[in-house]
Amino acid sequence: MTIAVGDKLPSAKLMKLGENGVEVVDIAALAKGRKIVLFGLPGPYTGTCSTAHVPSFIRTRAGFTEKGIDEVICVAVNDAFVMKAWGEDTGATAAGITMLADPLSEFTQAVGLAFSNPDVGFVNRSLRYALMADDGVVKVLHVEENAGMCSISGGEDMLASI
Repeated sequence: MTIAVGDKLPSAKLMKLGENGVEVVDIAALAKGRKIVLFGLPGPYTGTCSTAHVPSFIRTRAGFTEKGIDEVICVAVNDAFVMKAWGEDTGATAAGITMLADPLSEFTQAVGLAFSNPDVGFVNRSLRYALMADDGVVKVLHVEENAGMCSISGGEDMLASI
């Protein structure tokens, strides 16, 4: 079942690379009592993800703060090491975007937004989407019909919807 507006974010383990190595982050606990924007995408260092999706959230990061968003989070089915490097390479980390890895696709599958395209090496990867949650409850959800496109899931559209 795909997550919908009004649903609670599931408790799922994501990972980030911190000062002392890999750290586990429970997304439900992270969202508790806070307003977050979370966007998911198929893969770090891939075309649309690197040239459109992440840059749209870098451009709009300050606007989310102005609207009371506590944290902007990027999630991809990959490892914490790649997510850290990609965040640094794109400028997302410097812009204040939290880069979280979903190495087992646990979160992505729990919210029903996984897809596979083994011909290009994508198995249980994330569809392209963006959501806003308040105290863990989804208030806005934009899922792209085509994972290769970034229109309704970009930073500008999400910011306008809040």
